[in-house]
Amino acid sequence: MAKHKLDLHDIFNKGDQIDRALDEAMAFCVDRRIPILEIIPGKGSGQLKKKVIRYLQQPAVKKLYHRIDKDSDNF
Repeated sequence: MAKHKLDLHDIFNKGDQIDRALDEAMAFCVDRRIPILEIIPGKGSGQLKKKVIRYLQQPAVKKLYHRIDKDSDNF
């Protein structure tokens, strides 16, 4: 099964770039019918993970996916 990865380590402290990267990754997967998008926020204080979850909870984004699987080792 095809999967696309988005690693946010390099832009962890650049809010506008994070939103843009998430938008682009979601559009990439939708356009190419890739069923799995793995978002890698990295470890740390958890602020980036929270930002990603808030992004995914937006109504316009939420209609693009079916579920969120959280890695129990990292969440």
